[in-house]
Amino acid sequence: MFASAAIVATVLCFCSLHPASGQDCPSKQEIQGSLKQVQKLLSAHEASYLQSLRSLKKKINLLQSNAGKQSTRATNSTCPKLDTPTNGRKLGKSHSVGHEMHFLCDPGYELGGSESRVCQESLSWSGQQSACKDINECASSPCVNGGTCVDEVNQFSCVCAKGWAGATCQSPTPTFFVTMTNTSAATSPSTAAAAASTLPAATTGPMVRPSKCTLVQGTTHCTCEPGYTISGRDSNICTDIDECELFHNGQAGRLCLHACVNTPGGYRCTCPAGYNVTRDGRSCKDIDECANRQNNCTKEQMCINTYGGFQCVRVDCPKIPHATYVKTSPMRCERNPCPVDNKAACSLAPSSFSYHYLAVVSNMPAPRVMFRVSAIRPIGDTLRFSLLGGKQARRHFTVQRSDRLTGQLMLVSPVQGAATLEAEVEMSELERRVQLGKYITKVTMFVSQYEF
Repeated sequence: MFASAAIVATVLCFCSLHPASGQDCPSKQEIQGSLKQVQKLLSAHEASYLQSLRSLKKKINLLQSNAGKQSTRATNSTCPKLDTPTNGRKLGKSHSVGHEMHFLCDPGYELGGSESRVCQESLSWSGQQSACKDINECASSPCVNGGTCVDEVNQFSCVCAKGWAGATCQSPTPTFFVTMTNTSAATSPSTAAAAASTLPAATTGPMVRPSKCTLVQGTTHCTCEPGYTISGRDSNICTDIDECELFHNGQAGRLCLHACVNTPGGYRCTCPAGYNVTRDGRSCKDIDECANRQNNCTKEQMCINTYGGFQCVRVDCPKIPHATYVKTSPMRCERNPCPVDNKAACSLAPSSFSYHYLAVVSNMPAPRVMFRVSAIRPIGDTLRFSLLGGKQARRHFTVQRSDRLTGQLMLVSPVQGAATLEAEVEMSELERRVQLGKYITKVTMFVSQYEF
């Protein structure tokens, strides 16, 4: 550019100083044309130079902005701390980008909000705030025959109206009719009392009592204490009523929902180990050994309350060829990044394993949804759910899809008696039928043989 301008200037100066020289000078039109070309060339170079300056300035600003963001992230590269919900638990400790927090509620409470939340690139948590709300067991009006329902943690109790008893006030109160025996007018109360005082030793004791006789208009009436009845034709002897036998399978229902023990003049209900008798005296409620610290689980183990007992479990990450795993929460293991020299084989291993434990009772009606598995952030265009495991798992379970992003583990046959069942749900993520990753959810069910 500058060389062209210099040549034109030299020609102009030479022609002006030596007009009579033998060299032909360019005409005025040629000089004007050359000047215009030089002007255009200068304008083009000037525009290119300004564009380069603007581009350089943008790059400098971008570098300064990225440096500022990296500085900010370096000082605060984690999501804010999440509180543990009241009456619940929080699983997970890492607040770094990509890590998850899981939330569980204590028995008797249901989860509101998100079950799992992920720390996002924006350093904010996905999903909604989690909270544990009390389950109102009285919402279904379980108390009948005029009974009043009292909501309690993980259970309810009924205050029954007069004449009714039972866990739901479904049973009439047992009524013992007083037995009165007519004797001859010659028999006086003093005679009956004397006869009672001379009863043989075999006819006295907690199960045998003397009757109480009174003379009314010349007729003697003998009665027994509550829980006793006149024994045969002898009006002087009262024997204990075995309420457990009398009301074992009556129309009014059993007196006790588990076991009945006959006592002198009455009865009492008992419960199996791991249960306490409820306030109505007939039913049984489970003892939460985990909440009451009545367990022997170590610090490395987690206590899982079951009906009638507890289980100590420990989650260890699986050992799979070509892949290694790290525990990101007490119930979750995630695969470490695959090495470059073994990336193909490593990428076929599951991306994560999650572990869940359920406490259920025997003889639950089926089919029944036991657990749901969902994708939080789907990457591919298809999710596929399948059931893993042997014959026992396939005998009791199946996997169905409830919507595009959710699969559910279904109980298809009732479980008889105490048992421990395991099922594995595999969720595969695909893009155009090519697998991008798979995730394993292991569900363990502790089945109790008692039903109340």
